[in-house]
Amino acid sequence: MSNYVEIGQYKVGPDYPPFLVCEIGINYAMDDNFLQNTLDMIHLARMVGAHAVKFQKRTPRICVPESEWNKPKETPWGERKYIDYKEDIEFDRPEYDAIDAKCKEEGILWFASVWDEPSLEFMEIYNPPCYKGGSANLTDEPLLAKILDTERPIILSTGMSTSEEIFRALYFCEEAVGRLIICHSTSIYPCPKPKLNLRMIATIKDTVKDVVVTGYSGHEIGTSVTPAAVALGASYIERHFTLNRRGWGTDQAASIEHWQFKQMVDQCNEIWAALGTGVKEVYPEELEKMASLRKVAVV
Repeated sequence: MSNYVEIGQYKVGPDYPPFLVCEIGINYAMDDNFLQNTLDMIHLARMVGAHAVKFQKRTPRICVPESEWNKPKETPWGERKYIDYKEDIEFDRPEYDAIDAKCKEEGILWFASVWDEPSLEFMEIYNPPCYKGGSANLTDEPLLAKILDTERPIILSTGMSTSEEIFRALYFCEEAVGRLIICHSTSIYPCPKPKLNLRMIATIKDTVKDVVVTGYSGHEIGTSVTPAAVALGASYIERHFTLNRRGWGTDQAASIEHWQFKQMVDQCNEIWAALGTGVKEVYPEELEKMASLRKVAVV
């Protein structure tokens, strides 16, 4: 059984450098320049070494509970009904056509978290390299079934989920062995460091072994902790990405800017390279020290 998942031209797994994703999500909606903000972030993501950018596609009147529709939402464009705000910031065909063209121009992959079946059908237009099932949808088995039917690689996040829900989802998706990545995540924005629970990465990895690839979707402030996920076994790394983490928007505080992402890329790759094989080896460079420092040689 393969211990990697192919996403586009990349192999994602423990024997390969970490696959790094900038989640743009809805961070473009910080001012009136939605599309230009998005295109700028795609360019920066490619410049700092990301392998892919990710978006969120939803049909608000399906995804948003009706009890939330009429609640007031303060926005840069004045007070709006929550459902109107969600529909106002949702990208459609013209924007995704521009996103698709920009990513092809930059040479970077793109895909989306799909929140409902019409959104999945919409995204099929663009032949994405994979799909993401967000934490909110981990228990939505009808949607997971539709994603499975595409036969594309699947990435699942596990925030706001119990261990039982996580392993039920893995069992439900068992036909996707060889194209399934499971990401540890905590759905707090931003997430305090003591609640990141990074050891869960190793727990998932040890439990599923070679069945699925393990990842991490982080929502903490800064990047100092994220590289530790690689040391614990995460082969897929996803962080929210923004032009300005002090800008308006619900995800900005849990996001990182391009210069931070570049630091994180370098650190994740260094840690992966330093992990080695786990098999003890005496390197040629050590032999001289052995001769000069050891009084007793073992024959």
